[in-house]
Formats: sequence, C-alpha cells, structure tokens
Amino acid sequence: MEKRFRQILIVTIVAVSLLLSERISAQSYMAEDGYVEFISTAPLLEFKGESENLTGLIDLDQNLIDFYIDLNTLKTGIERRDRDMRNSYLETDKFPFAEFTGELTSDFDPTLFETQQASVSGTFKIHGVERDIEVEGTLTPSENSISLEASWVVLLEDYNIDRPGVLFYQLAEEQTVNISIQLNKTDN
Repeated sequence: MEKRFRQILIVTIVAVSLLLSERISAQSYMAEDGYVEFISTAPLLEFKGESENLTGLIDLDQNLIDFYIDLNTLKTGIERRDRDMRNSYLETDKFPFAEFTGELTSDFDPTLFETQQASVSGTFKIHGVERDIEVEGTLTPSENSISLEASWVVLLEDYNIDRPGVLFYQLAEEQTVNISIQLNKTDN
C-alpha cells in the first residue's frame, strides 16, 4: 500500500507541476499502470523482472515524453533474487527510480487510428547515471488514448551496475527492457 501511495503521490506532483508550468496541454496523455520488464539472457540462465507500475506522460503539443518506474516494484519470481537485486545491485535505497525523458523524433499523427512506428530521443536514468539513448517502438492512438510499446538494451556497466561476482554467468551484461502502456487523455 505504501509503494502504491508513493507512486500516486509522484504522479500527482508531476501532473500538478506540469499544469502549473502550463506544460500539460490539450494533447496530453497519462498513465500509472503500464508494464515494464527487463530480460537477462545469460549462457546458463534466462529470467525476467516485471512490474505493472510504469508511470508515463506524453504531451504532443510540448513534444514531451516521460516514463518512470519505482524499481522496488520489480519482481523476478524469486524473493531472494529480488532482495539481492534491490539491495546489492540497483541500490534502490539510494536510487529508487529509473526514468526516461525525451521527445518524439519521428512523425506521428494522433488522428490516424492505427499503429505507427515511433522514434524517441532522450535521457535514460538508472542507478544515478544518465545516458542519452534512442528508443524505437510503436504508438497506437484511439479517440481518448495512446498505446505505446517500446524496447531497448541497457548495458549494466554503462550505468555502474555491478554483476554478482560469484554468479556472474547468471546475470547478463546486456538487459533488454520492454515497456507497454496505455495512456489516457487528460482532462484540461
């Protein structure tokens, strides 16, 4: 319950600050229940971590895209691995969130109700490290929402995330991140 309250509070703070700065416009979409997963494919083991607490904002007028996840909500299916991941590697006590902020760099027509390829350029931040990245995905608009799906690769060393020393073969250096979220039009 406390984690959910924290997520709602953060979404509210972001929305209020954007409203006060007049950054949320008539073409803004928000959600707080998207899906994110990371997939680790090592030679002897493949596993994934998942969460259904991805929060996002797309503002087409401002060309602003922002998504974040409370890393404490990621689950791999094994409690000990989850605890080790949070405490020893992601260090969620110091760096509780991962966030991507950027802008759409491809054409997108929100009145064309079909799946469209999308390219986004921005900054991905995790473990206190920010890197500029390009993300490819799809946007599917409808009358009052936009569905987004995207995928990119994260190299752990790029973000100063250590791998387990003894079990290095169980965690790949490259992690594939997939997101899926339906954002609903905001009322202005």
